[in-house]
Amino acid sequence: MAFGVYLHIPYCRQKCRYCDFYSLGQSHCVPDAYIQALLDQLSQFSNCDCSRLRPDTVYFGGGTPSLLTPSQTARLLDALCPVPGAEITLEANPDTVTVQQLSGYRAAGINRLSFGVQSASNPQLIQLGRIHTAQKAKQALQMAAQAGFQNISGDIMLALPGYSYREFDDTLQLLLEGNVTHISCYLLKIEPGTPFAKKPPPDLPDEDAAADFYLYAVQQLDRHGFHQYEISNFAVPGFESRHNLIYWEMGDYLGLGAAAYSCMGGQRFHVPADLSAFLAGRAAFVEDGPADAQEYIMLQLRLAHGLHLPTLKKRWGITWSSAQFNKLTLLEKAGLCRLSDDRLILTPKGFLVQNSILTELF
Repeated sequence: MAFGVYLHIPYCRQKCRYCDFYSLGQSHCVPDAYIQALLDQLSQFSNCDCSRLRPDTVYFGGGTPSLLTPSQTARLLDALCPVPGAEITLEANPDTVTVQQLSGYRAAGINRLSFGVQSASNPQLIQLGRIHTAQKAKQALQMAAQAGFQNISGDIMLALPGYSYREFDDTLQLLLEGNVTHISCYLLKIEPGTPFAKKPPPDLPDEDAAADFYLYAVQQLDRHGFHQYEISNFAVPGFESRHNLIYWEMGDYLGLGAAAYSCMGGQRFHVPADLSAFLAGRAAFVEDGPADAQEYIMLQLRLAHGLHLPTLKKRWGITWSSAQFNKLTLLEKAGLCRLSDDRLILTPKGFLVQNSILTELF
């Protein structure tokens, strides 16, 4: 089973209006003190089996990890010592990268980039609080290719204020011209505590319209060779995110940094969202308890291959009742799922109502 390490970089130039991730805006760099704090936290695991700690995947998330210097990423990767062939991803804001910087990341060991493009509409990007333009996104993708990256992901946000099929088509075209191999395609969600929650933008699509945009995106991405392997993720075959698959398969991953989450040996724990405490070495891991069967089912049903019922029985001792199967048969007739070869697989329409399906099952 693969083992992943996530490093949270809670610094960004400007907080997006929809973002509820823990980060500090108005930042123009990542202080070396934060890098040292990450290394100090990693050293707490020095008594573990060193071979077990060598990650198969590493993911720099944020925040804006592209505020890291190449030498900072190299320092962290040298300490982590990933296995040969490891997938090493860095999230990047198109407005914060140069060819020299991207080449430096490549030399440091980064082999996968994830660009937060979101939209090809400049007015939309301004409304979202993004600092880049569509032209900057195009240039960033071109620079990534110049720097030698062949595994590149791009984000698209759906159902934005005043959204249209044309906006999606333009954004997809921008990514296709940038030769991306992976696309994350998310519906906008208004999260509590964000600027959008305090003052929602006008002209948001309703639930039915949002669902139509999602189903249209699934169709168009498939037409262009992007296989859907998870609710919001699509890839050219062979370019699926190995790191994120560890999350969805409920494997082992270690999260380092302020507000980072981990799951090791079926036990969940996290670092408090307190940057000052983290920098001062006072941010001890907080136990969150064991992962459970219901969470496993939910995560598996996010994936296009669905939930393997014999594995559910072997791993958790759960066998569904005839009443539950009867409910699933009705859901299958409604086009929301498929029961095939001892698997429960949600369709794209089923993905949209996954929570309701889980409620029916439980």
